[in-house]
Amino acid sequence: MLTGSTLARRALGRELKRLREAHGMNQSAAGRVIGVSPQTIGRMEDGLPTKVSDLYMNALCDAYEATATERTTLLELAYEVRTTRKSGGGWWRAYVDEMRVGFDHYMSLEESARKLSIWKTAVVPGLLQTAEYRRSIEWTEHPDMPPAQVEKRIEIAIRRQTRLAETGFAVDAILWEAVLRDQIGGPSVMADQLRRLWEVSQLPNVSVRAVPFSTPRHLGSCVGSFVLLEFPKLSATGLTGPPMVFVEEYAGDLYLEREAEVQRYHSAFTEISRAALDEDATRQLILSIAKEHTG
Repeated sequence: MLTGSTLARRALGRELKRLREAHGMNQSAAGRVIGVSPQTIGRMEDGLPTKVSDLYMNALCDAYEATATERTTLLELAYEVRTTRKSGGGWWRAYVDEMRVGFDHYMSLEESARKLSIWKTAVVPGLLQTAEYRRSIEWTEHPDMPPAQVEKRIEIAIRRQTRLAETGFAVDAILWEAVLRDQIGGPSVMADQLRRLWEVSQLPNVSVRAVPFSTPRHLGSCVGSFVLLEFPKLSATGLTGPPMVFVEEYAGDLYLEREAEVQRYHSAFTEISRAALDEDATRQLILSIAKEHTG
């Protein structure tokens, strides 16, 4: 599995920020060391795309009085950023103009993740959607969108799903029963979507469970949809990126990385898991509702 440069960039950014702050230097002073703006230093530390040459890394290590081990770590991370960017991945970059604003950032994280833990209260997760289901959502959200752009978005949705066939990648999806009953696209489209859910739930790396309406009060009733992303170790350094939470909202997306915030969502997912049916019972519920949709 390609981890992509995103994971290495995030790790490099955390190390650069830690060293700078430990040395008591602000971003403006750090920028002067390598002749860039404080905004560029900020982009480096935030793990956003920017130049990370060995010349820059060595100069910053000198300024921060980094140890030999710290210098080696930074150089290895910078090398991994550059080489993974060149070796492939990031297929979705060709579709950036077709995506909603900012979703390319999530795509880079999803491509890097080893596991997604998903709680959904309204729609089927994108990785598990059929083309017709996705098309219905696009037309509902964007009734004036040119058909060609809608079809490009369908291409993106379907191509994302190739990750499900990758070793070392797992999805644990928990769905509120409303997700299964809402007739997005009409009964026929929804019935096909449910059959797709039933099929994909039998993959060894995919778990699909439902929280039925009959479940007594549970935390999922209070927590909106979210995705908890966990990441693999980086090949060059062995460092593991900390997990993060993605909250998709109509007016904009939210990314949570602070340990306390991520732990709160991790605990919420654990509580929701306890309220969910097991996988076999979920498959039975899915087939039962699919029959209702088809009459």
